[in-house]
Amino acid sequence: MNLGGLGNANGNGNSNGRCRVVVTGGPGGGKTTAADLFRRELGDRVVVVPESATLLFAGGFPRSSDVHARRAAQRAIYHVQRNLEDVQSARFPDRILLCDRGTADGAAYWPGDPAAFFGAVGSTLQAELDRYDGVIFFETAAAGGISIEGGNPTRNESLEEALAIDRRLQAIWSRHPRFVVVRHSASFVSKVVEGVAALQKIVADLKA
Repeated sequence: MNLGGLGNANGNGNSNGRCRVVVTGGPGGGKTTAADLFRRELGDRVVVVPESATLLFAGGFPRSSDVHARRAAQRAIYHVQRNLEDVQSARFPDRILLCDRGTADGAAYWPGDPAAFFGAVGSTLQAELDRYDGVIFFETAAAGGISIEGGNPTRNESLEEALAIDRRLQAIWSRHPRFVVVRHSASFVSKVVEGVAALQKIVADLKA
């Protein structure tokens, strides 16, 4: 996968020095559930940035298989994601920013070469990785042949598509120096517990 020849992130995190963690992964991985549980566990110490794709598509943004429409959608999602993060960061400067997906996700959904996505939004993979202090990756349930249907009405991927997206996302985010994978488990509860523990460890390490 060509991502523009970029090296690993430098580990310095986002420029404002706050703790910003992205929770990502293929469709049906349990990331949103884990993020919500983590927020409940830590209460006011955490603020969640919701998934911008869900906000846009649920709000009526057109969804089409046309290549130009798909690219337009990913550009829109990217800019909404960045601005949501900036707004939440400004509103809650002392809290852990927990992002349901990150700005580099669009490269995995971009038609064609993922590197072209970063050029289309005026950025680089390195710059987007550097926005985050840690990455928790929830592998899709499709890896175990389990249905990814759930409570998100905007999800429309097949098992094969979910697996392909999951692999592309891993290739992108694994370049981050603080990258943790939570593998698929037959027990969804065990998987979420493992993910929450990984989140707690990253935050503890960053705050140490």
